[in-house]
Amino acid sequence: MLKQRIITALWLIPLVFGAIFGLPTEYFSWALLGVFLIAAKEWGRIIDSQCEMTQWSFTITIGVLLIALNIMVPADEIWFKGMMHPIFLGVIAMGGLWWLISFLMVISFPKSAGFWKKSHMLKSMFGQLTLIPCFVSLLSLKALSTDASPYYGGTLVFLVMLVVWATDSGAYFAGKSFGKRKLMPNVSPAKTIEGLLGGLATTMIIVAGVMYFSPEQELGLLVAVTLFVALASAVGDLSESMFKRVANIKDSGTILPGHGGVLDRIDSLTAALPVFTLIYIAFWM
Repeated sequence: MLKQRIITALWLIPLVFGAIFGLPTEYFSWALLGVFLIAAKEWGRIIDSQCEMTQWSFTITIGVLLIALNIMVPADEIWFKGMMHPIFLGVIAMGGLWWLISFLMVISFPKSAGFWKKSHMLKSMFGQLTLIPCFVSLLSLKALSTDASPYYGGTLVFLVMLVVWATDSGAYFAGKSFGKRKLMPNVSPAKTIEGLLGGLATTMIIVAGVMYFSPEQELGLLVAVTLFVALASAVGDLSESMFKRVANIKDSGTILPGHGGVLDRIDSLTAALPVFTLIYIAFWM
């Protein structure tokens, strides 16, 4: 399994890196649509793992909404005079609220599942709140690139991804080596408190790298933001685990050998990106 994960990562990371830094935002937005359609099809299995019609219906709904966002808010209109387009800002704000609600659902699981586990409508709404703010946040950060600093937005996106990858990798290896106390056994029995702490500690490598290349940053704020985004990414991971547990599926898909589906690979990012974008707007804009 570990060998498969490494092989998949070796071709996936350059592809992601090339898209983030090589594609103009207007093309990136449409390329990203394909990725999120796959993730939407996988979320359709969470809604109803047996009914293909339900899965495709949700996929089409997400596709229509994302296409509408791409048309209504072109890449060059996402930011104007340092202000985010109100539609995008509203979507990201809803995403931030959703992740607070999702966190409460996770910590109170399985009791919290009583009101939604049999409702296709609610699970569909949760899927929209998970995927669409992530899509919008990713585009918003990417679009921060300017003529003076063409890779600025891409760098922010990549840094968030590095924080998530550091958290996931640190948690995996620390959990394997030292994990004893279960983090949330009702949601994800394999995750441990030691793993989470190891993941948070690993993110300090990213902080050190940022301070080395950009020493003018405020260290305390950078550490706080990094840890908060890392914790948000853990909530994203646990949230998907919760929904998959109720749906009785192990992986959201099989498209990425060793990693499962696209949704399994971006579950942490679905929370980390909206949370980071809101923090960025609050402290750096």
